[in-house]
Amino acid sequence: MEESKKILEGFIPVAKSNAKMFGPNCEVVIHDLTHPQSSVMFTVNNHVTGREVGQSFDHLVRTVLQDEDFKEDHLSGYTFTTEDGRLIRSSTSLIRDSERKVIGAYCVNFDVDALNRMQKFMDDFLPAQADAQEVAHEADEDLENVEEIVDQLIQQIIKNSVHPAMKRHEKVELIRFMEEKGIFLMKGSVEKVASLLGISKVTVYSYLDEIKNK
Repeated sequence: MEESKKILEGFIPVAKSNAKMFGPNCEVVIHDLTHPQSSVMFTVNNHVTGREVGQSFDHLVRTVLQDEDFKEDHLSGYTFTTEDGRLIRSSTSLIRDSERKVIGAYCVNFDVDALNRMQKFMDDFLPAQADAQEVAHEADEDLENVEEIVDQLIQQIIKNSVHPAMKRHEKVELIRFMEEKGIFLMKGSVEKVASLLGISKVTVYSYLDEIKNK
């Protein structure tokens, strides 16, 4: 665990440099995925999305790992919208330790609203141009890698929460957290969670039904 912390802290100067170079519209977030429930360990320019140290990840499983363009441990150029309606363009790169285990994520979030307003002005002002030809890219799915990453997340989430006297409501809340983070979108995740919690698949599905019906 100490090695992981040292590796992740080594990215802090890079984060500060990136944020300073690209200005106040550029937020950088470093996640410690050995603590998934409170993964945010460092932020700079966090007014862009409001990310705070101690929060959990949002887009890692639902957006990044499920995207067909996620490969070689990174996804660049995906977008999401903030609660106040601003468009954010992002990139996420995974960080691995010396044993090649995923221990963190380095995320850059850029508020592109100002650029969009400028682009709209240019589009209105300049003559229309022919659409650029779509660049073909090879469909190189890395499903095995994604499943491995989600397996590690599941193990860390449960390892950080489970204890011998764990009550039913604690297990339900743990399942709720994983459902909110998109863990159960991955094939085989229910079986993995059931095995690590020492309960049946049927029980996991019943917890999920209970959560969705509330």
